[in-house]
Amino acid sequence: MTFAGTLDRVESQLVPDAGFELDTFAISGFPRTLSPTLFRAGWQAVRAPFSCLAILRRRRPDVVLGGGGYVAGPMVLAARILGIPAALTEADAHLGLANRLAVPFAKRVFLAYDVPGRSGKRYRVVGRPIPVAHQGATREEGRRLFGLPADGPVVAVFGALAGATTLNEMAVDAWAESGPSVLHISGERDYAALAERVSRPGYVLVPQTHTFGAALAAADLAVSRAGGTVWELAAAGTPSILVPYPYATADHQTLNAQYFEQGGGALVVPNDEAARIPALVDELLADTGRLAAMREGMLELARPDAAQVIAEELLALAR
Repeated sequence: MTFAGTLDRVESQLVPDAGFELDTFAISGFPRTLSPTLFRAGWQAVRAPFSCLAILRRRRPDVVLGGGGYVAGPMVLAARILGIPAALTEADAHLGLANRLAVPFAKRVFLAYDVPGRSGKRYRVVGRPIPVAHQGATREEGRRLFGLPADGPVVAVFGALAGATTLNEMAVDAWAESGPSVLHISGERDYAALAERVSRPGYVLVPQTHTFGAALAAADLAVSRAGGTVWELAAAGTPSILVPYPYATADHQTLNAQYFEQGGGALVVPNDEAARIPALVDELLADTGRLAAMREGMLELARPDAAQVIAEELLALAR
């Protein structure tokens, strides 16, 4: 198995670190306004399928999987040209533009959610794959690893990979000096400024972690954005307050969050209402029965076998 992507995205670090080979080509997203960057992106979009054809001719794969986004489109198109079966994954409750354009070239489309208008034998709802390393940790292991109290409630705060300023500021303002124990993964961008404002041992602030499964297990309640992390929260059975990023394309994080709210595992709070989260946290922590019901709701919605299902389908396509 090999990977393909760009040099300026996270795969350029994650793939080699995981021990896999990475082929790169130039491609970028289209800006929403008329600018020189738009013309540059257009020129890259024209050239990218030819670069992908060269990669596929060299690698000679039996099947191609596109992970969604503008990086996947040219590779799936190149696979179609060469007669190599291809599949797509969609991580959100909204089919992104790149995937909408690439669907005609794919034999399978693996959806995280049931997307209206996307049904039939080409589509399969499987949830979103999550790393094996993020599963299976125990509450005791998680709390010990992060230096959290063995007893008593723990609130976890998760933003995006870079961080979520609204959630970061809300958490520090509410709990830096007193309150429940907190595990706050802030992202690198805001960490230094936030660290100066945290003044008690019960508040654990880290910029990032390679043991996210342990962080999930340690928490009684999470406050999080509603990107791909929601599926990891579900697999861990972590009751959640989800705060969708308001500028996500097609507001897909709100759609993601509403799915888990409707299933009973989460509550949705709009970004501009983040100030009411601390009171909501107090209310939930005081109601153990409600938290237990939310935990069951998350577990019922979880799809921890998504990666296995996709792998089996890809092997079938390759055959």
